[in-house]
Amino acid sequence: MEQIVPALDTLFVLIGAVMVLAMHAGFAFLEVGTVRHKNQVNALVKIITDFAVSTIAYFFIGYMVAYQTGFFSSASVLAEKNGYDLVKFFFLLTFAAAIPAIISGGIAERAKFYPQLLATFIIVAFIYPFYEGMIWNSLYGVQDWIEATFGAKFHDFAGSVVVHAMGGWLALGAVILLGHRHGRYNKHGQPMSAHPPSSIPFLALGAWVLAVGWFGFNVMSAQSIQGISGLVAINSLMAMVGGILAALFAGKNDPGFIHNGPLAGLVAVCAGSDLMHPMGALFVGAVAGALFVWAFTLTQNKLKIDDVLGVWPLHGLCGAWGGIAAGIFGLEAFGGMGGVSFGAQLVGTLLGVGIATAGGFIVYGILKAAMGGLRLSQEEEYNGADLTIHKIKANPDT
Repeated sequence: MEQIVPALDTLFVLIGAVMVLAMHAGFAFLEVGTVRHKNQVNALVKIITDFAVSTIAYFFIGYMVAYQTGFFSSASVLAEKNGYDLVKFFFLLTFAAAIPAIISGGIAERAKFYPQLLATFIIVAFIYPFYEGMIWNSLYGVQDWIEATFGAKFHDFAGSVVVHAMGGWLALGAVILLGHRHGRYNKHGQPMSAHPPSSIPFLALGAWVLAVGWFGFNVMSAQSIQGISGLVAINSLMAMVGGILAALFAGKNDPGFIHNGPLAGLVAVCAGSDLMHPMGALFVGAVAGALFVWAFTLTQNKLKIDDVLGVWPLHGLCGAWGGIAAGIFGLEAFGGMGGVSFGAQLVGTLLGVGIATAGGFIVYGILKAAMGGLRLSQEEEYNGADLTIHKIKANPDT
């Protein structure tokens, strides 16, 4: 049994890594279905190349920043314990690579290609692992201070804040510095063109792939076969359906809102999925689904923030809600497992939001100044990123 357990743990985490890797196809098709036809190729290329750049950044720098260890030992050392440490890296890499995949949806249709790849490297090598190591590896004494002050550490089981809120708030800076798409608003700031989704089937496919892969994202965050919990799976399920139903009613049957509803619920439940009662998870997911619809409409129509896929409402706001909600519905008084503190959850969430927001404006601000801007010219944007950057359309014969 002593020999079997490491092998089972390795297989368990490897399956989780592959499921989250598959979620990147979901990110791709969610973006493909949302953007206009002239930007579909760019959406696909961005997601796959961002993953490659993220792998290099995290392998050589980011993982060391977060966990104070690297991969410069011999292959025989790396293969110990059935190579568990290697597949753990793979699993955590798929989380790290979700950050640029999230940002990609916000800056779609008008961003230059190579500045974003450089931003991906910087974010995955330094900014994301800085907060990741602080929370998941207890670096810099922050978790000890939170525990001493509030009676419990900041709890984020599967990344509502560490992954999703970080991605969403980093994206906010990029979207604001990039500016809105040409023709989106008139000179008085009033919306002119809504740019409806180009393909509801592709959008729906992306949502389904993400939702299925999310059970690897959440359940496999236990990182060992002994830690597996059916509670995490059912809480993920309940939050997902809560998000769908809330988005259905709040979004008045709009298919774009409905297919983002499950994602909003799943984003929010990540942090407390190992603690909440399923009815608490259902409520958390429902609030997230409604929050996404309200915040997406607000950002597009009132705040004039042209966040194409609504990644700040979906990941930034729903992720922050999830971090705070774990400190409410994780309490025994609400049927949860206990061991959490509302104060700890609030402070940990605000810390993540602050780091991500500052990081987004700093990274994209420097790149904007150093690389002659972040966005395509008006003519290039009119022609579309597919022809401008990749010299081909999604359907060349049309």
